[in-house]
Amino acid sequence: MTYRSNSNLVSSSHKHCDQLLKIFNDTFLNSHNTCLQKGADEPLYRPAGDGQQHHCIAFTRDYYASALHEIAHWCVAGEARRQQLDYGYWYAPDGRSDTQQKEFESVEVAPQALEWMFSEAAGIKFRVSADNLAMGLGASAEFKDRIHARVMKNCTTGVNARAHAFIMALQHFYYRDKSLQGNSYERQTLD
Repeated sequence: MTYRSNSNLVSSSHKHCDQLLKIFNDTFLNSHNTCLQKGADEPLYRPAGDGQQHHCIAFTRDYYASALHEIAHWCVAGEARRQQLDYGYWYAPDGRSDTQQKEFESVEVAPQALEWMFSEAAGIKFRVSADNLAMGLGASAEFKDRIHARVMKNCTTGVNARAHAFIMALQHFYYRDKSLQGNSYERQTLD
């Protein structure tokens, strides 16, 4: 797998989850009492309480893209959702029907649009996730179109404060500066 950084392709080994942990925790641990943790078998958001001091975003093993995706969900979730285990979201595991897949895609547009913006800020290639390998259903063209349209809207109207702070932190760490510009995102790169 290769990633783009400042118009140069670099291998994925140049992006380390420990860097991402530092970027996120430095940005949000004190301001939002939220930490990022690697090493989970499955991603999970746990609100503070029951002996847990901080809200915690746990991502799969040491997968950089998994972390960006889970952070995007955290950025989309409002205050009430961030008080619930896994934000109280509906989730059907791999093996979804066509109908369930359409519902999955409808709720994934906003987080995957942010994930693409985070990926751009970090200088890595974004890949749309249909998250339904068992059924052999890839991401639909409509889903990709909606993600692209949402990114374009985000670039025009802006993103919320948490997403903006994270994009700025990523850009600063990785010496990038075009993550909020619409011309950084081409629809055909999603195919």
